Amino acid sequence: MKVHQFYTFSPLRNFCYILEDSSDELYVIDPFDGADVFQRCEKLGKKVKAIINTHEHHDHVMGNDELQRLCGCEVWAHEKARGRIKNVDNYLNDNQILKTKGNHCVKVLYTPGHTLGHLCLLVLSDEGKQSSLICGDTLFNAGVGNCHNGGDPSVLYETFRDHIFTLDDHVLVYPGHDYLKNNLLFTLDREPGNEMAKKKLEEVQDFPDGQFVVTTIGEEREINTFFRLSNSEIKKNLSALECSEKDIFIKLREKRNHW
Repeated sequence: MKVHQFYTFSPLRNFCYILEDSSDELYVIDPFDGADVFQRCEKLGKKVKAIINTHEHHDHVMGNDELQRLCGCEVWAHEKARGRIKNVDNYLNDNQILKTKGNHCVKVLYTPGHTLGHLCLLVLSDEGKQSSLICGDTLFNAGVGNCHNGGDPSVLYETFRDHIFTLDDHVLVYPGHDYLKNNLLFTLDREPGNEMAKKKLEEVQDFPDGQFVVTTIGEEREINTFFRLSNSEIKKNLSALECSEKDIFIKLREKRNHW
């Protein structure tokens, strides 16, 4: 299954996604501009089966109405988002397997924390192996989502412990926003000795808006401070040498809120 990723040039630096398989149907994830997404789908020569919203925040659902008007597609969201997203046709559940018309599979992961109705989509290969993660505002390149608007950092940690940290290293990361540069700077502020983060920042430092890279879970383990909860330099800089990994995660999230 092909994942089309495009940058929206929105003030919040949103990404939007189109899932395409060998059939004549497409799935759109978190449309920001419904008319723009529709034009992209038209160029692919295929119809939109459904919009899948990772969560209810306005910048992730604001293209729903226009895209529905233009192509009559359905809207899907997680069961825990019931009542938070309008006109939902199909509510999804944790570990549900979505099988496309072209016989490709996508696994629904319930990933609360940023909001309590958040889902991620784990795209599986033809052999059923983990391939890529469309992660909304749960996981960013070199960072994680905030918990300001309907979330909980303790719950977000549990999502990472149970779902994100367990993913295979080769899984591609497709987040809801491009915050890579700032997140790398945060990593290096916590862990100045992180050579991989320095190298990645040098790679992307001069990228203009709209130019981006795709990381893997394996890379995130090296450059994302929220994956590095046992790192002694991070713990020392937090004055938290005796804290649990959960406490480190929550302290890091609080630091990031005000950084």
